[in-house]
Amino acid sequence: MDEILEVALHALLESLKVFPFLVLMYCLIELLEHRASITKNKNILTGNLAPLLGAATGIIPQCGFSVMAAKLYDKRLIRTGTVLAVFFATSDEALVLLLTSGVAQKTAMVMPLIAILFAVSIGAGYLFNFLFRKEPLAQLGEEEHISGTPCGHDHEQERDSAFRRYFVHPFSHALQIFAYILIVNFVFGLLMHFAQSSIESALESGKWLQPLLCAVVGLIPNCAASTIITQAFILDGIVFGGFVAGICANAGLGFTILFRRKKSVARAFALLGIMYCVSAAVGYAAMALSAVFA
Repeated sequence: MDEILEVALHALLESLKVFPFLVLMYCLIELLEHRASITKNKNILTGNLAPLLGAATGIIPQCGFSVMAAKLYDKRLIRTGTVLAVFFATSDEALVLLLTSGVAQKTAMVMPLIAILFAVSIGAGYLFNFLFRKEPLAQLGEEEHISGTPCGHDHEQERDSAFRRYFVHPFSHALQIFAYILIVNFVFGLLMHFAQSSIESALESGKWLQPLLCAVVGLIPNCAASTIITQAFILDGIVFGGFVAGICANAGLGFTILFRRKKSVARAFALLGIMYCVSAAVGYAAMALSAVFA
């Protein structure tokens, strides 16, 4: 019972970390949908620099950015390549664990890891934005038409309406998503807690299978996944290629958003497949390079 309560508390704390990002993201979406002056600059989200900005954002060790990117993608406000750039760059707990490992050899791998994640993110972002350049995006900036509004309208009512639109509604939506993420964190937290030893044993199998196995673990939408992979690398349980594959595949809690709606499940599975294949390939490439420079 104590173990379940510990998992529940950890799930709550991890979900609370994401909540401010959810509120911010929903406020941003409301602004994008209702403020024409902002949507004139919507190329920030869909233009040529979008994958680069997505990769730079995802590199920051905070899984909240992948949740924001997933929701923007779900709303069709960003392209496939841009959300992939954020997902591939997301490392969750990996960078922090490497920096605090106390093992100089492992801490030194922070910069190579960042370089690989950044290169993969930008490459995948621009490639898939090009491949899916004709994908439909939401039309923003359309001004709301208010009919029958008298010249002497009630300014107090307008301010109240703006407050509800730009704060109350986003906060309410963020609470709903927070509850969903909390449930997912708890369920996967239990899975990772009780199956941790089995997962670690599987990861320590033949090194040529490690990129394939680590990529599977990395796709699990829970911070425990990146923790297990990173700790296994720090303790020499897996090689660098397996570690890279697992962290590349890790998209934080992003996929919990995409799998929430039935309409987006097909797209979510497609992204999942892309993430897995690319991450495993990058892992094997990292293994090959490690063998050359060993």
